[in-house]
Amino acid sequence: MRNDLKEKVKNFKVEVPSWGFSDSGTRFHVFQIPGAARNAFERIEDAAQVDKYTKAVSAVAIHIPWDRVDNWKDLVRFARDKGLKLGAVNPNLFQDEDYKFGSLTNLDDKKRAKAIDHVLECIDIMRSVESKVLSLWLPDGTDYPGQGDFAKRQSLLIDSLKKIYSAMANDMTLLIEYKFFEPAFYHTDTADWGIAYALSKDLGDRAKVIIDLGHHAQGTNIEYIVSILSSRAKLGGFHFNSRKYADDDLTVGSVNLYELFLIFVELNKFFDLSSDKKPALVIDQSAAMKPKIQATIQSVEALQIAYLKSLLVDTKALETAQLKNDIVLSEEIIKDAFLTDVRPILKQSREEIGLDPDALGAFRKSGYEESMALKRG
Repeated sequence: MRNDLKEKVKNFKVEVPSWGFSDSGTRFHVFQIPGAARNAFERIEDAAQVDKYTKAVSAVAIHIPWDRVDNWKDLVRFARDKGLKLGAVNPNLFQDEDYKFGSLTNLDDKKRAKAIDHVLECIDIMRSVESKVLSLWLPDGTDYPGQGDFAKRQSLLIDSLKKIYSAMANDMTLLIEYKFFEPAFYHTDTADWGIAYALSKDLGDRAKVIIDLGHHAQGTNIEYIVSILSSRAKLGGFHFNSRKYADDDLTVGSVNLYELFLIFVELNKFFDLSSDKKPALVIDQSAAMKPKIQATIQSVEALQIAYLKSLLVDTKALETAQLKNDIVLSEEIIKDAFLTDVRPILKQSREEIGLDPDALGAFRKSGYEESMALKRG
């Protein structure tokens, strides 16, 4: 069995989302999962379980105000005691009545300033928790033609982002996330990767684009976007999830395994994903119907499998076939890697570092969920 692949997957790490361990739902209802985490400390406690069985968690991404605590140093120490650290900090600009007509694009100076101040607070939190990544999703937009002036809203957005960018330390990165619709249904101020790219160019080298796999129109070629942004040094990170119709935030790989694999094929051309010098790889899911820790272990394993498959692509043979315009052979080279079962490699790599080869099965037998259901109620 190839030792190089085993070493690569052993060193492949991904951030898990704090919000992925708490109760969540749809627009219609929030479903209760027995023992689901209720606060930042419990979310980290649950994230540590994912790392215990996979050794693939790099950090825990946090969301403000959902994860706000009285003493950030206490949370950092708690995470370290669990063998973890805190990762990307995510501001919340979509759950305040004042943002009904926009946050960073609001025509009201006071409400726009309030939104900017919230993001500045998140930058202060980054300093407290030693985070280097600010991950910003903007829900701003309009629902009807004529409701707003597109260009004016962009001008206000750029002005707001410049205030935020200038407040960040030189070793911090601003990730600009895009989404083509929802909660706005006529236009969104950061609707696609082109707008996010333009904004990042306006701001500077420390501003990059983050791709959420659920934030595109049906049929969008995401792996192409990965290549273009990477080649221009503007790909800053991922929010990994799955969707069937719109932004479903389903567990990673539950629907789009081939797309996920193709994304990793492109990433490998620009980054060593087993090193620290890579984009911010973050799971972003809301597994409303699934037990939270099990769902996250599933997603981690889906990413590990897609990564391993992508490493099997014979890049030299592919380049030769491409130079000859041999379309059929080029596709077969890609498909051959995808259709290879890499699970034995993953299982052996786990055994070599003292893990159960069946991470999900081992967790399910551990009794942790049952004990948390009793403890947390």
